[in-house]
Amino acid sequence: MLDINLRHLEVFAAVTEYNSFTKAAEALYLSQSTVSAHIQSLEKALGVTLFHRVARKKIELTEEGRKIYGIVLDILDRCRLLQECLQENRQVPVLTVAASTVPAQYWLPKCLAAFSREYPDCRFLLRRGDSLRVHEMLMAGEAEVGLVGMRMDEKVFSYTPVFQDELVVITENAPRFQTLPRDCGEQLLLQEPVVVREEKSGTWRVAQEWLRMRGISPESLHIIAEMENPGAICRVVMQGMGVSVISALAVEEDVAAGRLLQFSLDGEGLHRQIYLALCRREKRPRILEEFSRFLLRQETPRDR
Repeated sequence: MLDINLRHLEVFAAVTEYNSFTKAAEALYLSQSTVSAHIQSLEKALGVTLFHRVARKKIELTEEGRKIYGIVLDILDRCRLLQECLQENRQVPVLTVAASTVPAQYWLPKCLAAFSREYPDCRFLLRRGDSLRVHEMLMAGEAEVGLVGMRMDEKVFSYTPVFQDELVVITENAPRFQTLPRDCGEQLLLQEPVVVREEKSGTWRVAQEWLRMRGISPESLHIIAEMENPGAICRVVMQGMGVSVISALAVEEDVAAGRLLQFSLDGEGLHRQIYLALCRREKRPRILEEFSRFLLRQETPRDR
């Protein structure tokens, strides 16, 4: 009997896809020496050479390697289907979703409710953190799907745009702000005390990048407080503590009710993209694929 295991085949498929031992090791979270050992074991079991080392760090499939590549993919696909079939028969599917603050609080809940109506047997575990923490949870296997406001490592994660989130400047609803033009957000940031989101949040990072593009150092602002929770920021701004850059989604109800005033940062407004983030080459259960496609079909804030 051939001494082959599925890990050998997974590694072979990854090396072929990335055309690199190094990139395959990064994608599979293995050392390069471990990847090489798996390939050597597979070559020994099959009695063939699978890759030509044509140059330093450059490889290509041999004729034998090309012959078995399609067979290997078919075996891996069938094993995934077998695993999913057995899992679905044994237990209720559970999806762990990690989301940064704005999508977690102001967009995702209605999506989860709508998905539950179509897939009543699916259970959810919703975890929240800033964009960096969501990436960490995906990397550690603590979450299967993420919603984030910034991209990080394109080699490790795949990103699909979901919707655009507008960032606005908010102030208390006081007479001195009521007569100002609605596109004076930049001026307010330069003149008023500023309350900001935490350093690792996607909101504040995007705002800092925008300021630097305008030739303004974020450190030159009169920053008087840093807070993690958008709700807390709204409450201190209502009390006249300062102004803040925040998601328009997070202040929609307070602005409509007249508790806050909203100003754009320039004529067209400042927008950031919210992404659906998944680990590359992760074995994805069918329910995760269904959920991902479902999210991409949902109404976005700009559709309203």
